[in-house]
Amino acid sequence: MGKIMIELYNTLTRLTEVFVPLDPNHVTMYVCGPTVYDRPHLGNARSVVVYDILYRLLSHLYPKVTYVRNITDVDDKINQAAKQNQESIRDLTSRIETLFHQDMAELNNHLPTIEPHATDHIQQMVTMIQSLIDNNHAYAAHGHVYFSVKSFSSYGQLSGRSVDELIAGSRVEVSEFKKDAADFVLWKPSASDEPGWDSPWGRGRPGWHIECSVMSTEYLGINFDIHGGGADLQFPHHENEIAQSCCAYPESHFAHYWIHNGFLMVGGEKMSKSLGNFYTVHDILGQGIPGEVIRMVLLSTHYRKPMDWNEKAVSDAQKGLDRFYHVLQQTNTVDCGDEDIAEEVLEALKADLNVPVVIACMHRFAKEGEGKKLLAAGRMIGLLQKKPADWFITQQSSISDQEKNEIDHLVQQRKEAKQTKNWPEADRIRNILTAKKIEVQDHPDGTSSWRKMV
Repeated sequence: MGKIMIELYNTLTRLTEVFVPLDPNHVTMYVCGPTVYDRPHLGNARSVVVYDILYRLLSHLYPKVTYVRNITDVDDKINQAAKQNQESIRDLTSRIETLFHQDMAELNNHLPTIEPHATDHIQQMVTMIQSLIDNNHAYAAHGHVYFSVKSFSSYGQLSGRSVDELIAGSRVEVSEFKKDAADFVLWKPSASDEPGWDSPWGRGRPGWHIECSVMSTEYLGINFDIHGGGADLQFPHHENEIAQSCCAYPESHFAHYWIHNGFLMVGGEKMSKSLGNFYTVHDILGQGIPGEVIRMVLLSTHYRKPMDWNEKAVSDAQKGLDRFYHVLQQTNTVDCGDEDIAEEVLEALKADLNVPVVIACMHRFAKEGEGKKLLAAGRMIGLLQKKPADWFITQQSSISDQEKNEIDHLVQQRKEAKQTKNWPEADRIRNILTAKKIEVQDHPDGTSSWRKMV
């Protein structure tokens, strides 16, 4: 196999590096998955979409890729949500996991190769915790087990800050049983009405961080290629994963490349329920915005940068996809192969997943009427998954047949007015359509299409 030369920004070294897998015949990747207590929000979706792009690229270039993404189904947020909903924890986690998969499928995401559940790996967590105690990196106290941060001299390497700086800038769990404020919990006692498992330290449940160390090494080994997640997980979650994994396996370097996607903003502000700008994927789909539009918005900003969800971004994505599908329809492009993927598209993806450049290429392919190149590029990034006719039918599905006929008639009248250069009449008809929330798009070939504005 020749040199592939993917470049990825490695948070661990703070450098853009050439990706060199441990085994060129088998790339391994672990990504932190959902905590299944509520439907995924837009920030969750951005992370899933980013690593879906990386998975698609790696799968295109390498013979085998194992992509592991965990399901966190034991967590205090889950306990609280189950009580609030008056349902069992198992019913809640099963229901939310199903909804997560449905919402992510609407955004054209592939399933990971393996999707392990935390609750299926409790014994492995107990074993790793015991090894940390045996190696003098953890200690038991009153049914709790804590990791001793000072026992790991490299703590803070991922964040590039000292322990004191990290602790000062975060909310640290306070406990009278800790030897040091920076220490974090590996195991904690469970009340009678909380999920719990037997352990050498009493009935309890794992802390959040240990599960990812266990499940990544369980399926990928103590050394693997890529670990991904949102920027919000860099500290403390990923920092703690490195510490406990390297201390449990002293011969391990754990993940070689650390990839983090940027935050999601809404209307220029951080998304939060208190600001009233908190949106789940289900909320956005319920507004009549197709999943592919959501995906295109999420891809329109480079994955490492903060991205802003706003009405203009949604409108631009909708118009762009309408244009792409129209070109596919006009060129009668229904299929493509690997040979149709333009080299510039692959080069953009190999340059630290520069998807905005790919989208720019797609606009150029559309302008030049290169249907196969357009379709191949779209499919590389999970777009243009529908047949053009189905796409436009979906856009009009909420409109009655009578209203469709009226709109078609107005669009035809407007076209005739433009052909006779009766511009006032053409503008009048467009205003009527706009009042009906109908957007008309004129195409270079002289045809027009329309869609219901969201």
